[in-house]
Amino acid sequence: MKELVEVIAAALVDHPEAVVVTETATDKSIVLELKVDPEDMGKVIGKKGRIARAIRTVVKSAASKDDRKVIVEILQ
Repeated sequence: MKELVEVIAAALVDHPEAVVVTETATDKSIVLELKVDPEDMGKVIGKKGRIARAIRTVVKSAASKDDRKVIVEILQ
């Protein structure tokens, strides 16, 4: 899941080298924290959060096989 978020975020931003994804796993869930350059925050979140919601939907769909909940957090 970590690689999926990295690829999606790197394709959206102007500074792909600044994309950092950290993964924290527990028994029932995986938390992915996405950090990007401050100038690129708007591109990752999108108008009214549409891009962020789309990223979460894609990751959730990809994780449905593992029977684990995946949470994507976008940090500043």
